Amino acid sequence: MNDARPEKPKSSWINLLVDYGPLLVFFLAYRHFSPKEADAGIGTVVAVTKGTIAFMVATIVALIVSKWRLGRISPMLWLSTVLILGFGTLTVLLGDPFWIQIKPTAIYLLFAGVLFAGLVRGKPMLRTLLQSAFDGLDDAGWMKLSRNWAFFFLFLAALNEVLRHTLSFDGWLQAKLWGVTALSFLFTFAQIPMLLKHGLGAEAADEVEQNPPHD
Repeated sequence: MNDARPEKPKSSWINLLVDYGPLLVFFLAYRHFSPKEADAGIGTVVAVTKGTIAFMVATIVALIVSKWRLGRISPMLWLSTVLILGFGTLTVLLGDPFWIQIKPTAIYLLFAGVLFAGLVRGKPMLRTLLQSAFDGLDDAGWMKLSRNWAFFFLFLAALNEVLRHTLSFDGWLQAKLWGVTALSFLFTFAQIPMLLKHGLGAEAADEVEQNPPHD
């Protein structure tokens, strides 16, 4: 008798869409509304405001997609969404790009703080934040992964501060979308040998490659 159950959707592409889709929407909306002249003042503020609104809407859509397609919303996604909506609202109401630029720093520091607090208590909080259990990964592996991501989040927070102080808004946004995203994937790939030593199965390793934690 044939199994009539529908095939379970592959979560990797859904996670990528949920994690990075809103940021891409923000980038595209900002570029669409940004003025043609360099340093156009009020025109740039308007573009940032409209891009931020699109970002907030896309973030809510991503939350719905995660619940619909994956059947869950991870604590990490909940926390990110709350901060995006909070800092995004300040950006829109005050017309100041500072708030949306400082948002990644706040998210990175929050995640680092949660992970370090877990390490002090001997608990791998990354497993709780991701709401994932990679097949075969032991507690020591989760602890090491939590430790490594805690330090990496501190690095990303410092990097974001350097970028926003040294680049224009457009330069900062491009560095955030392309540079920081690439760094996150490279860092994730670098964790795989350690995870394999701690029992991570081949199928789970593929999932880790494609789904690094996000801001």
